[in-house]
Amino acid sequence: MKRFYLIIACIMGFTSIQAQLAEQAKMELMVDIVYLSSDLLGGRESGTPQEKMAADYIAHRFEESGLSPKGTKGWMQPFDFDYRPNPHGPVEEKRTGHNVVGYLDNGAETTVVIGAHYDHLGMGHFGSRHTGEPAIHNGADDNASGVAAMFQVAEVLGDPAYANNNYLFIAFSGEELGLYGSKFFVSNPTIDLRSVNYMLNMDMIGRLNEEGSLVINGAGTSPLWKETFETIEAGNIKVKTTDSGIGPSDHTSFYLEDIPAIHFFTGQHMDYHKPEDDSELVNFEGVELVSEYIVKLIGALDDDGRIAFSKTKDETEESERMSFKVTLGVMPDYVYDGEGMRVDGVISNRPAENAGMERGDIIVMMGGEKIVDIFDYMEGLGKFEPGDETIVTVKRGEELVELKVVF
Repeated sequence: MKRFYLIIACIMGFTSIQAQLAEQAKMELMVDIVYLSSDLLGGRESGTPQEKMAADYIAHRFEESGLSPKGTKGWMQPFDFDYRPNPHGPVEEKRTGHNVVGYLDNGAETTVVIGAHYDHLGMGHFGSRHTGEPAIHNGADDNASGVAAMFQVAEVLGDPAYANNNYLFIAFSGEELGLYGSKFFVSNPTIDLRSVNYMLNMDMIGRLNEEGSLVINGAGTSPLWKETFETIEAGNIKVKTTDSGIGPSDHTSFYLEDIPAIHFFTGQHMDYHKPEDDSELVNFEGVELVSEYIVKLIGALDDDGRIAFSKTKDETEESERMSFKVTLGVMPDYVYDGEGMRVDGVISNRPAENAGMERGDIIVMMGGEKIVDIFDYMEGLGKFEPGDETIVTVKRGEELVELKVVF
């Protein structure tokens, strides 16, 4: 009987230690996101002293997470670039960005690259959707969330259960300017790029909604992705996929080198590229769940050796070829996977607001054409000219509402 009580005490003690470690990990995640998106770092604009402060912090956290430096200068991989506040304007100055690179060497033949960009918009001189006076764009979701998740993942992958790959962690600079950091890395890799098995990119994973909707872009870059996603459970996460390996984030640079590459994303929102993207709006538990999902994905692929690469149809390029002479003035909900196109935000003084459209409305018909998904919606927009009028039917709760829209 005494032995029984001793066993129970040991189990309870172990459970208590597990709970303490989980709580510590959660606190570390919160501290990482709060610090990286604080006013102290001034919006982490590429090539600024504030961005270098963020880079130094990331190097410190990589070291704490058990990684070794794998840049060209310790943890850092500096690169020079021409800074243009206006992408089509003249060069304003020469700057230096810094990728931060850490390595977990298991002596394996293949390496998994895990990346997230850490730069943001500074005071909003480029890429901002803010219309007021210059203000610090802290970028808590974009992309302090992805960087903080890297630390979480790194600490778990030190376990021998994941030893069939090496792991290269990269915090990219210059993403907001045009994927500068990731493009530089694939052109000047600090490991043999031929050894890379696949690449996982975390960009804007801080707003997991109540439905647990997680978008994984690039799911067509290997035939193994989708069948593996179906085997993974993490909380209430429900995965929605797009196939194209090309998109506005750093996985694209690796896809273009014929490396299977995917991008984890919890959806766009009205605070995107605005000063309002602050840490108090981050779903910290959601970031933990996405990190858990990524670790489980790596574990599920650990015994599969090198995974096959597939070329994909470029959905992004096709959508850009469509002619858009008008705008409805809504923010699409990119993680919605029901029928129709759900509205995540309505922009002031645009046709949608003027017609009475509301956040949460699901556009199911436009101009007499059925809208099944966001691609139908974009194709439909391309049929209108400024001054045209049409009826847009939305599902609001259980009711269908017809709205007269004037473009």
